[in-house]
Parts: sequence; structure tokens; C-alpha cells
Amino acid sequence: MAWPVLVFDIESIPDIAGLRVLRGAPAELPDTEVYAGWVKEREEKKQSDFMPHHLQRVLVISCVFRNAEGLHVHSFVDRDGASEGKVIQSFFNRLEKHMPQLVSWNGGGFDLPVLHYRGLRHGVVANKYWDMGEDDRDFKWNNYIGRYHMRHLDLMDLLAMYQPRANAPLDAMAKLCGFPGKLGMDGSQVYAAYQAGQLEDIRRYCETDVMNTYLVYCRFQKMRGGFTEAEYEQEVVLVKQSLAALAPAEPHWQEYLAAWG
Repeated sequence: MAWPVLVFDIESIPDIAGLRVLRGAPAELPDTEVYAGWVKEREEKKQSDFMPHHLQRVLVISCVFRNAEGLHVHSFVDRDGASEGKVIQSFFNRLEKHMPQLVSWNGGGFDLPVLHYRGLRHGVVANKYWDMGEDDRDFKWNNYIGRYHMRHLDLMDLLAMYQPRANAPLDAMAKLCGFPGKLGMDGSQVYAAYQAGQLEDIRRYCETDVMNTYLVYCRFQKMRGGFTEAEYEQEVVLVKQSLAALAPAEPHWQEYLAAWG
């Protein structure tokens, strides 16, 4: 299997400031009431209160980066509540520097559209990411944007044969493959955790989720012949060793390894 590979996942929260703009909410109206008004309207219309992509404020982008030098886990986090643009730009800078294969679970359906809209809002620049052959002819046939290209592999989309009715949740597939799956929380709990000041818990949750994605990706590579059985087993050992090295400073990896068994 060719390196480098960058597996990513995002966590986001409702963009209340953006919601204010779009609803024309008066300045004196508290954020809680702006959001509650949105939720009430959606409930009355019997519609989901899940914010649309353009109103998802990016809080964390977690990455597993694998290259010839090893495996690395890193998160870009908006810790001051005002650095969403910097977080997104930092992610694309990493992408543009290494030009890895990009891997996600439902990244084409959620994560990347969110990053596109929010990046547009903040003036993010990502020249190579958007190249569809205009600058580099090789990108005409294999770029990050094309759904059926492998430069960005949305593993959920591919395994479902691009049929939404066949989509499977990451947590279920990770557990069925013998990996830990989700720990601590799920996506529906992120906003409440953010309001409770639990930003680092959200970051840790996002990191374990992206590690699940990487491990399922490794299993997929074995299935398609990208790994031999021996190479796959070696990669699993490398992951466990890498997480064990991180565990003393990051207890969520201790929990993850314990759940893995």
C-alpha cells in the first residue's frame, strides 16, 4: 500500500452567529433563544433540527497520518472559539504539503462539504485540493473532488456501492471487525459537551473515531490486496505500539487499547 495516507474526521457544532445573520435575530436575543427558535420551527414542520452543512461550525479536525516514517495522530482544535478559519486552513495546509490519499467515513456526504462551506466563509486557500486537471493533468483523472476517484476515498460510500440505502455506521463496522468502536460519546452529544466546557473530551472522542476509520481502512486494504495478511498484521501491531506510546499522556488511548483487548 502506498503512503502517505491521511485519514480524517471532524466534529462540529451549530453556528449560532451564522443562524443569527440568516434569521435576522436581534442582538439582544440570547444565543439559547435563537437556537431554541430554530429547533421549535423545525419540530413544528416535522423536520430534523440537525443544522445544514453551511451552519456547522468546525470545532475539531482529527487526523491519522501514515507515511514511511510511521503513524501520527494530530488534531486541529478551535480552542478560543474564534479560530475556525485557522483550523480549516491548517488542515488544508497539511494536505497540500504531503498530497496524501485522503480517507474518510462519510467524508463526501458530510465532512468535506462542511469544510468547503466553512472554508469559503473564512477565505481558506487550498489550490491543489481543488485542482481537477487545470494545473496538473494527472489530477484530471484522479483528484480529491471526484466521487469515483481514489485520491479521496470515502470508505462508507465505496463499500455501499454509492447507494445511500446501503450505508453502514462506522461504529458498527469497527466493532464487527474487532476494533473498539466509539468511546465516551457520539456525535449527537457533542454540542452539549461543548456547552459544558468539555472541549478536550470532544477532541479525544474525535481522535478515537478517526482511529476506527484508519483500522477499517486497513482491513479494506487487506480485502482489496493492498496489504498481504502479514503486512496487515504488522500494521495492527504498529498501531497498537503507537497508541501505547501516546497512552501515558493521553488516557483515552489507554481506554481504547483496553477496549480492543
